[in-house]
Amino acid sequence: MSLSLNGPGLWYATRATGLVTLLLLTASVLLGVLTAGRFASDRWPRFLTVGLHRNVSLLIGVFLFLHIGTTVVDTYTNIPLISAFIPFSTSYKTGWLALGAVACDLMIALVVTSLVRNRLGHKTWRRIHWAAYLCWPVAVAHGLGAGTDRTTIWVFALTVLCVATVAAVATWRFVSSAKAGAR
Repeated sequence: MSLSLNGPGLWYATRATGLVTLLLLTASVLLGVLTAGRFASDRWPRFLTVGLHRNVSLLIGVFLFLHIGTTVVDTYTNIPLISAFIPFSTSYKTGWLALGAVACDLMIALVVTSLVRNRLGHKTWRRIHWAAYLCWPVAVAHGLGAGTDRTTIWVFALTVLCVATVAAVATWRFVSSAKAGAR
């Protein structure tokens, strides 16, 4: 039995890792917003949110690596590795893959600067970390444009659920910040 580099297995793996990355990225944004909003309760101490955010963010890197890897080795699309990092460097779905490259670059910047956060200082790190609010919608747009399942009801519903959840938590954060500022 041989491994085909353009068979359905790689296509399924690329789709699955892309969707898992979207879910993890959404979870990371939600946890980041909750962390910034200092969310805590008797049953859920703040350190759990911070730790979970950190670990989910690192897990994103694993699935992003797998997503890029399966995309690059699939000979059907013939996408070079450089296209994961350099926008507009492939002729296959150029604009949509460029968004993926931008999201990937932002994700790398977020992870690297978080790993050296103590050396950067909190203020510098926080300014850079605002890129997360750009990374997530760019990644969502990449999935909607480049994803081969984007027109299926379940992928569309999953994407809408991710967007609605982030919008709801971001609204909660904005409203709670406004109320705290008014006090």
